[in-house]
Amino acid sequence: MTTCDLPCQEALQSAPPVDPPPASPELERLCQLLRQASLFNGLGCHEIARFARGVREVRVSKGDILFHRGDACHGFHLILSGQIKLAFTSSEGNEKVVDILRAGQSFGEAVMFMDKPYVVLAQALTDSTLLHIGKQVFFEEMACDPMFCRKIIAGLSQRLHHLMADVESYSLRSGRERIIGYLLREEEIAGEGADRGRVSIRLPTAKGTIASRLNLTQEHFSRILNELTSAGLIEVEGRTIHIPDIGRLRLSLG
Repeated sequence: MTTCDLPCQEALQSAPPVDPPPASPELERLCQLLRQASLFNGLGCHEIARFARGVREVRVSKGDILFHRGDACHGFHLILSGQIKLAFTSSEGNEKVVDILRAGQSFGEAVMFMDKPYVVLAQALTDSTLLHIGKQVFFEEMACDPMFCRKIIAGLSQRLHHLMADVESYSLRSGRERIIGYLLREEEIAGEGADRGRVSIRLPTAKGTIASRLNLTQEHFSRILNELTSAGLIEVEGRTIHIPDIGRLRLSLG
């Protein structure tokens, strides 16, 4: 250490902090959009801004395909508004819906980490707005922030838990139980939170899509809805499901 080092260090320590340069309006807008994702909860504005340089906004119309199976993955998507369907398709055109995602949810992280092509297609069920976050900037931030890495791992673990719950449902639960469970989850998402009494649920998409998500044929799905209607547990009005007594529907699961 030279005789100049100590005074230089003292000067640096006593120097007032330098404010970061003001963000551009576009950067501010992207930061506000990124704040909607639970993934970025707890991060400061300047930290979120570092991700914004790798972000682009994507607007799609109902029916548009974001990517097909086999396409290269260059990052992951965060849904700001609308609904996105993830599905497998066969060469004969048959489709199995893997998930129906909504605003605030993200998809594509696992494939991004594996550095492999997409294994499903992603299609907009409604007009939707998303953010695409490039994997390069994402990996750079992970290398600098262990706590952020833990949040990523927690999110992927939650996704795995969700997948295991699906496998359990398909393997051990009847079609009737799957549909009732789905209706109860939709009631929770709608924020009703009722223990008893009448509630109404608007199905987020077509019944055929929901049937595929529950690993049921559309005919089987409709037949179970008719059975539940005959039992007085639900009333079907187009895509709106009226539940005369949500407590009784819960009890029907046994």
